[in-house]
Amino acid sequence: MMQALVVHCHPEPRSFNAALKDVAVETLERLGHTVVVSDLYAEGFDPVEGPAHYADRADPGFFSALSEQRHGSKAGALSADVRREIERLERADLVVFQFPIWWHAQPAMLKGWLDRVFVNGGLYTSRKRYDRGHFLGRRAICSVTTGAPSVSFCHNGRGGDIHLLLWPMHYSLYYMGYSVLPPFLAFGVQGHGFAYEEEQKFRDQLERYKTDWSVRLERLETDTPIPFPGWDDWDERGVLKPGVEGYDYFIRARP
Repeated sequence: MMQALVVHCHPEPRSFNAALKDVAVETLERLGHTVVVSDLYAEGFDPVEGPAHYADRADPGFFSALSEQRHGSKAGALSADVRREIERLERADLVVFQFPIWWHAQPAMLKGWLDRVFVNGGLYTSRKRYDRGHFLGRRAICSVTTGAPSVSFCHNGRGGDIHLLLWPMHYSLYYMGYSVLPPFLAFGVQGHGFAYEEEQKFRDQLERYKTDWSVRLERLETDTPIPFPGWDDWDERGVLKPGVEGYDYFIRARP
């Protein structure tokens, strides 16, 4: 049995994101796992990194987030909310991130969580990252909702390739050492006044998404992580060696 952490990022407790969060908790607990939820909005997490979070400053005259994180981590002086989140991460074999796509990325609240919680010097260093990262051997998966239908998020779709939009989030998790599983995607989730389907068909689709998410969680052991390159794949400049294909190939134009 494993320890799981669900990092939930949506301000509305009756949202479909909240429903998917509940599905994750119920499914994982039914399977015998222990689950903790970080509900960023409900817990009032402050996503804005800045001097106010560091009472014991490395340099009172000039704020450098990386320097202050490194100093605070070494001195055991990180703020209480960051310490709480790190403790939850340290216990978790699996981390589930539940969030909507807002402006072609994760919400600012979740980006700020990454900025503050993945502390320099404590959870990563220049040598402790990627396939030598702090969370090597742990898994992470993103469960993501979009407003528009799936066709809008395919290659050349007007919403942008969903895998391209999620690449920064996935790569940040891999940077920390996680084995990043392919995302669970719930497309066309109403929430901003736009409707793409008639009401009953739409509600039926939401129920199918909930079922599909539960089934996916039951079968995580069969998932193959996203194949990011590692230290042995880069040359001394940090560029992929000849013949090694990187997962970011799709950033360039494809036919």
